[in-house]
Amino acid sequence: MDLPFDTKGTDVHLEEIREREEEDLARILSDKYGFPYADLSLTQVDADALRLIPEDKATEAEAAAFAKVGKTLSLAVRNPNNPALSSLVEDLTGRGFEVQQHFVSQKSLEHALERYREISHTTESKAGNVSVLDETLADLEKAGMTRSVLSKRLDDAAMDHSLTRVSHIFEILLAGAFALRASDIHLEPQEDKAVLRLRIDGLLTEIYSFDPATYHQLNGRIKLLSGAKLNITNRAQDGRFSITRSTSEIEMRVSFIPGNYGESIVMRILDPAATKVSYRELGIHPKLLARLETEIQRPNGMLLTTGPTGSGKTTTLYSFLREIQKPEIKIITIEDPIEYHLAGIVQTQVEGEKYTFAEGLRSIVRQDPDIIMVGEIRDGETAEIAIQAALTGHFVFSTLHTNDAAGTFPRLADLGADPKSFGSAITVSMAQRLLRRLHPEQKRERPLTPEERAMIDRVFDTLADKSLIPEKIETVWEPAPATPDDTGYRGRIGLYEAIFMDDALAEFLRDNPPDHEIAKEAARQGYLTMAQDGILKALQGVTSLDEVLKTVNLPRG
Repeated sequence: MDLPFDTKGTDVHLEEIREREEEDLARILSDKYGFPYADLSLTQVDADALRLIPEDKATEAEAAAFAKVGKTLSLAVRNPNNPALSSLVEDLTGRGFEVQQHFVSQKSLEHALERYREISHTTESKAGNVSVLDETLADLEKAGMTRSVLSKRLDDAAMDHSLTRVSHIFEILLAGAFALRASDIHLEPQEDKAVLRLRIDGLLTEIYSFDPATYHQLNGRIKLLSGAKLNITNRAQDGRFSITRSTSEIEMRVSFIPGNYGESIVMRILDPAATKVSYRELGIHPKLLARLETEIQRPNGMLLTTGPTGSGKTTTLYSFLREIQKPEIKIITIEDPIEYHLAGIVQTQVEGEKYTFAEGLRSIVRQDPDIIMVGEIRDGETAEIAIQAALTGHFVFSTLHTNDAAGTFPRLADLGADPKSFGSAITVSMAQRLLRRLHPEQKRERPLTPEERAMIDRVFDTLADKSLIPEKIETVWEPAPATPDDTGYRGRIGLYEAIFMDDALAEFLRDNPPDHEIAKEAARQGYLTMAQDGILKALQGVTSLDEVLKTVNLPRG
C-alpha cells in the first residue's frame, strides 16, 4: 500500500530552507558591498525612523529607515546599485543625518515596508527616547501592583500578534519595573527561553520567561533605543536611552554581553529622584550625622566612603554635594560614568586611556575648584594627586573598595600613598552598606532568643559611648508578608560607620598598622560600627536581625 505524500509539510520545509538560503546570501553580499548585515525579522522597526522617507520613495529605492538615534539613521538596503538609492541617501545627508546602510534580504525589506500600514496610528517619540504612558503605569498600580500582576500583563501582551506587539511588551516591562521600584532589569537568554528578573530592594526576583523569538525582538528594540550596534553580538556593548514620563525623564544605562544562548542584557534605572534625597534621610545615626555636618563644611581635607559596588556610595556623596553647593563655591566631579546630572556642578567623565581619573584630576586642579569629587580612587597616581589636592586648599570627596572604614588607610598605603600624609590630608573615612527596610504594615515583634541576646551584648561590648545602647534589649522585629507576592520589606536603608582624623590617630597611622588595629584605636571616638548600627536598627524595627546578619559580620560565640 502506497503511503500518502505530505505535500504541505514538505512545502513548509522547503520554504524554511529558501528563507535560510536567502539570509545566507544577504550575509555574503553584505561582505561584498562592505555593509553590515541586518535581519529585520528579529528587529523592531522604529516608526519614527520610517516616517523620514515617504513610502513611495522607499519602495522605489528598495530601502527603508529602521532605526534613528539622534542624527544617526540606520537604512535597510536591498540593492546598493539602485539609482534611486543614491538620491535618497543624498537627500537624507542634506537633512543632517549620518546614514548607516545595512544590507538586508528581500524578506527583511518587505517586513520593514509593511510597517508603513500602521505608522498613521502611532505617535512620534524622541530619538533615543521611549515614552512610558502614564495610563499604563496607573493601570498596573490600580491592579494592585505585584509580581504576579506584572507576569499576567506580560502574558496578555505576548499573546498579541499586531506589529506593535514588542513595543507594547517593552512598555509594560518598563512600567512594571517602575511600579515595583526595581533598580535593575535583567534579561538572561537560556536554551529554550529568556528569563526576566528585576532587582527589587537589592535582591533579584524572577518575574517572567519570554520565548526565544520574542526575546530576540526585544533585544533589537533595546539596541535601537540605546544606540548599540545591531550586527555585533559577539562582544560587549554599552548604551543609554531616556524614558519620558509626565513628571520626569529617567535615564537607562544598558549593558550587553555575549553568552551561550544570546546576549544577556542589564538595564540600570537611573532615577534622578535618587539624587534629591537628603543625607538626613539615608539612615545615618544622629550622633554621626551631627559630626558629618561639620566635617563637610571644611575648606580643605578629604572624605572617603567605602563599600562594595551597589552600596550607595555615590548617592551619599551626591547628597553631601547638594548640601554644600552654593553660588560662591565651584564644584567639579570626575566620574565613570556620569550616572546623574547635578545642576550647578561641573561634571566630567573618564574615557578609557584618553582621559583617566588621574589625568582628569590633574586637569581639574587647574580649573580653580573649591571642591572635587573623584568617582573612585583605583590606582596610586590618582591617590597621590587626590591627597595633594586635599593638602593644597581643596576638599576632596571620593570612594574606595574596602570592607570597612579602618581598611581605607592600609588600602591607600597599598596603592603607594605615604601613611605620614594621612593625618594632614584625610579628615573622614566612612563605610556603608544597604539593607532592606521592613514594611511598616507588614512586620511583627518577637522576643530575642538567649543566643541572640548574648550576640548583641558582644556587639555592644566594644562601644565606648554606652549612652547609645538601648536600656531595654528584649525584642526584635521580623517581616510578616501579607501575601505570597509580598516580602515584608519595602525600600532600603543604610548602615554607616566613620573614623575621624585626630592627632592620636594621625600619629598611630604613620607606621601603617593593619586595619584591625586601626579599628581598635578608632573605637575610643565613640561612634557606632556598621554592626552596631545594624543591631540598633533591628531593635527599633527599622529592619530585621536576619537582614543585619546577611549584610555585616557579627560575632557568633
